[in-house]
Amino acid sequence: MKKYFALSFLFVLMTIFEAKSQSRGIRIGYIDMEYILEHVPDYTEAKSQLEQKAQKWKQDIEAKKVEIAKLKDALKTEKALLTKELIEEREEEIAFQESELLDFQQKKFGPNGELMTQKAVLVKPIQDQVFNAVQDIAELKKFDYVFDKSSDLTMLFAAKRHDISDQVVRTITRAEKREQLSKKQIKEQEAKEYEENLEDENPALAARRKALEEKKAAREKLVKDRKEAAEARKKEIEEKRKETQENNASKKTGTISDKDKTSEETKSETTEEKESEKDTTNSVKDEKAAARAKALEDRKKALEDRKKKILEDREAAKKAKEEKKQETKQE
Repeated sequence: MKKYFALSFLFVLMTIFEAKSQSRGIRIGYIDMEYILEHVPDYTEAKSQLEQKAQKWKQDIEAKKVEIAKLKDALKTEKALLTKELIEEREEEIAFQESELLDFQQKKFGPNGELMTQKAVLVKPIQDQVFNAVQDIAELKKFDYVFDKSSDLTMLFAAKRHDISDQVVRTITRAEKREQLSKKQIKEQEAKEYEENLEDENPALAARRKALEEKKAAREKLVKDRKEAAEARKKEIEEKRKETQENNASKKTGTISDKDKTSEETKSETTEEKESEKDTTNSVKDEKAAARAKALEDRKKALEDRKKKILEDREAAKKAKEEKKQETKQE
């Protein structure tokens, strides 16, 4: 029945759309109530508190189930030792406990239970705010119809550009912020809201604004990195200057600082290593020099052989030409 009513309602709307489209273009928007509720801070906070309550109720239910299970196990174990009257008394106690558990479940999680009631109380003020926000946006942007995507009304397709859910969320949060702002801050907020409304009407403007903000953030990061590098360099120079002053003072007083002692010890310890590395380096250099000399010698020899071959080819060609010339004269 509900589906039939929805289809009938859509048919009526399509008829109205067709009639109005003959006179002027129709503007249609839609919202997603579930999306809006998830992005309204007051609702999410209250929902979290309600979920904590529901979790506590579930824990109480599980504890009660465990208690009833223990009573049943005890009765099963001791049944052979009990009289008929005691068995009936135990069974009545278990039935009473089960009845209490069922009542508690219905009271907390039933269709008219505390959870559903508190959810309705929680959603009602947000729904009123959404309704007022939708009316304001529809009047401002001259929408003819605004639908709720999460309702029972079936929407087979909905273009994202017609979704005004984000605008509704902004409108609600703006109203909440205004209550805590001064007059000057309210003016600044209104200017910001005006820019946001322009961006909603012109997506290209929003993209350009985002690109500018990204460039600005990149420039600020570059300036920050350069500043940090300059400060690090300055700190390094100060440390070197302080070290030089300490060394000069030590030389004047004839004392050697711990740092200088460590430096001298390090120098003496690494002298042999440096000499060994030097010998190794020289040996490698000699091998490389010998290899280069051999490569040059081979290249020189190859060039000489090539030059000799070219001269021989020229002499042979010259000789063949003269022989051919003699033969021509004899003929």
